Amino acid sequence: MQSALLRSIDRAGIRLTGPRRAVAGLIARRDGHFTAADLVGDARRRRLSVGRATVFRLLDLLVAERLVERVDLPDGSHAYVPCEGSHHHHLVCTSCGRVEDVDCVTGEAPCLHPSQMHGFTLSQAEITFWGRCASCSASDVDPSSPTENPTVMEGRS
Repeated sequence: MQSALLRSIDRAGIRLTGPRRAVAGLIARRDGHFTAADLVGDARRRRLSVGRATVFRLLDLLVAERLVERVDLPDGSHAYVPCEGSHHHHLVCTSCGRVEDVDCVTGEAPCLHPSQMHGFTLSQAEITFWGRCASCSASDVDPSSPTENPTVMEGRS
């Protein structure tokens, strides 16, 4: 995935400095969603010379180029997921914050249209489905928001 991400970054015209290349490598090693704090922690553990600002700035660039998507989590924080190129949406667990990709039913953006257009020409629609994952549904986890259940967002990878 790292070489694919690096090629996509290059095609997008994003200048790849050493620290940005290191952050791209950290993203490529991740499986599933991640936060900026996850990347900063990874960089520290690997003793990489990467600052928080570099992580946030690169994530902003990757989101703008649609190479990474930002997903709002139930506790108000944000996670990121690498884009796979196909139009898709997300399932987010309101108990543990798990994020899963789901295919778009129509396969093309935008797959939904508002009842009133107000003169807009649509280019995309972002859809997030909220609920409890199978693991949380099967457990006795309190389905309240993560802010009321502080263990909810801990230990995410």
